[in-house]
Amino acid sequence: MMTLRQIEVIRAVMVTGTIGGAAKLLNVSAPGISRLVKYTEKSLGLRFFQRQNGRYFPTPEAQNIFEQINGVYKKVDDLSETISNIGRGALSELRIGSVPSISQIMVPRAIEQVRRRYPELRIDINILKLEEAIDYLLLDRGECVAMSYRLEHPGLDFLPLASGELFCVVPDGHELAGCKQVSAKQIIQYPLIGIDPNDPYGRIMAEIFARNKLKYDITIRARFGTTVCALVKAGLGIAVIDQFTVAHGGYPGVAIIKIVEPTRFDTYVAVKRGAPLSLHVENFIACLRAEMQAINPTRNPPAKAQGRPRKT
Repeated sequence: MMTLRQIEVIRAVMVTGTIGGAAKLLNVSAPGISRLVKYTEKSLGLRFFQRQNGRYFPTPEAQNIFEQINGVYKKVDDLSETISNIGRGALSELRIGSVPSISQIMVPRAIEQVRRRYPELRIDINILKLEEAIDYLLLDRGECVAMSYRLEHPGLDFLPLASGELFCVVPDGHELAGCKQVSAKQIIQYPLIGIDPNDPYGRIMAEIFARNKLKYDITIRARFGTTVCALVKAGLGIAVIDQFTVAHGGYPGVAIIKIVEPTRFDTYVAVKRGAPLSLHVENFIACLRAEMQAINPTRNPPAKAQGRPRKT
């Protein structure tokens, strides 16, 4: 039986035709190559080479062995190419979902980092509602969904992403636009644009008023935060929106104002319970978590969450 090192040395001599050439090819000393060739021939009881004028030529009985050695090297080269492709992401696809509030700004920034690390990775991104997210994961259409809320479900785990805050958004030029902060009581004095309070995401927005026992009227309802911001920009009212929707100046034409009352909420990544996560989705989650936590670095991720422990 030959070791991989012996196979490597014998092939190097075969390719270069000299001990010195093999030593240079393998970046080792020539005496070491010579000793290993002699040892291999002695241990196997056959001669690999005939020496003529300082060069090494394969013996007739060794020809079949050399063909097998070349076959081994071809398989090693194929393995190396496969490993290289995996490292570039060429043989894989990242399939992820996200609720709209996180998909607008945060997901693209995370994907940019993922693409830099895996330049050939195929990526499929789906913008999902809550009811769609459950089937998306349970039917293995994707590996994870970025969520602005957590629900109890026996088939899902929820991994913490980041905590965020709500802000009041008003059109540029609005009388509140110059304020450093506003209260919930001030906000309800203006026509409100928002998301249905019965929607899980809408409840996050409505909680500020419910907690302060304030009656409010949403004059225009829209399904997604980006639509809400567009309506605000058009001068049709003001709104309460999460910081991730409007992060990094992602929605010009509106002023973003801090709200006096506490408005913290938590975000998560939902995954199918018990399903192993691919290397690429783990990298995406890490990038997304870093991007979202960087928006407000003084905030810590939510302390309580169902789910698997993070890998170390």
